[in-house]
Amino acid sequence: MLATLSLSHYLILSAILFAISIVGIFLNRKNLIVLLMAIELMLLSVNMNFVAFSHYLNDLAGQLMVFFILTVAAAEAGIGLAILVVLFRSLSSIHVDDLDSLKG
Repeated sequence: MLATLSLSHYLILSAILFAISIVGIFLNRKNLIVLLMAIELMLLSVNMNFVAFSHYLNDLAGQLMVFFILTVAAAEAGIGLAILVVLFRSLSSIHVDDLDSLKG
């Protein structure tokens, strides 16, 4: 017997992923890599909503929007990781508490 997945299943899964990312941001405010991964998980849960609504409304606009969002997210992740590498080289740490010593 094959169970079909409805729109509410996808929305519940997306809400769970979004909640996990919110918890990840609030519980771990020390490590920048974990914060960046939590933000990316939040973005992917929003993308899941776009795809689910696009599928159930038979409209490709949501899926097209996801391609643009993923492109921006990949650029953001690359720039974020490059900044983390520079911070680690200069401070030998990626803890958020150590960033207040930066002068600009």
